Amino acid sequence: MAVPPQRRVARGIGDPIDLDGPKNPRQRYPLVPARAGLLVKQRGTPISGTVVGFVNGTLQVRDPHGYEHRMRLLPGGFEVEGQVVTLVEPRRPAPGSAAAAPGRTASGSLAVPGARAQIAKASRILVEGIHDAELVEKVWGDDLRVEGVVVERLDGADHLDQVVRAFQPRSGRRLGILLDHLVTGSKETRLAATVDHPDVLVTGHPFIDVWQAVKPSVLGIEAWPEVPRGEDWKTGVLARLRVTAEPGRFWKHLLGKVTSWTDLEPPLIGAVEELIDFVTEPPGA
Repeated sequence: MAVPPQRRVARGIGDPIDLDGPKNPRQRYPLVPARAGLLVKQRGTPISGTVVGFVNGTLQVRDPHGYEHRMRLLPGGFEVEGQVVTLVEPRRPAPGSAAAAPGRTASGSLAVPGARAQIAKASRILVEGIHDAELVEKVWGDDLRVEGVVVERLDGADHLDQVVRAFQPRSGRRLGILLDHLVTGSKETRLAATVDHPDVLVTGHPFIDVWQAVKPSVLGIEAWPEVPRGEDWKTGVLARLRVTAEPGRFWKHLLGKVTSWTDLEPPLIGAVEELIDFVTEPPGA
């Protein structure tokens, strides 16, 4: 008779493992929901493994040997696919909503059976273009409808300051903005620096275009092609992939292959989750 596997807890780790915080306490890392099954590595230790879940707010990770480790969620305390991130507990259904079913949405959140779209809140999330909006809708659409959050297009970030002023953000009317290529020295970073308001949050990902936020493995390739600076990125990518379709048609093909958050790169996941949390936070919280 086969003996059922037993849960093993590693000795010597009765208390949560603590790590030193980042050297620069103001440095921000992408926020990544620590969903069950996510592969993580704890910085400062040799421990890596698969997220099991949470117990009283403490992360449980099972290593390849079957031992479970308890870990605190510290800023920049983990690596996901080689990138330093801050893990956070996955968002839960809003208070008062129907009980969550075992099923999950494309974002990995617990599905709310029979939930209807809420009346749109005053707060908004803005994204740069149509492709960004379509990707956010595909992965986070169910969550956003339950929360009553509308995603709108900027159609470019050059007029970001004007958009913020026209929106007139305030408590209960927050604005979250998702930008592409938010890296040191980029135009987007300079534009983001012009926004300084307590009810506006600008986040983003490091990729030149949101296409790159889709894991290349979704297309069966090892990496997105390198395109020299000065050459149109999308045109260059299609040429190097030997794709003759125009960009819009290729994007539909790529979007069709995205099934859930697991097909996306951690920086985009963290940026979107942070914006949703920001715009849905109760006034005065």
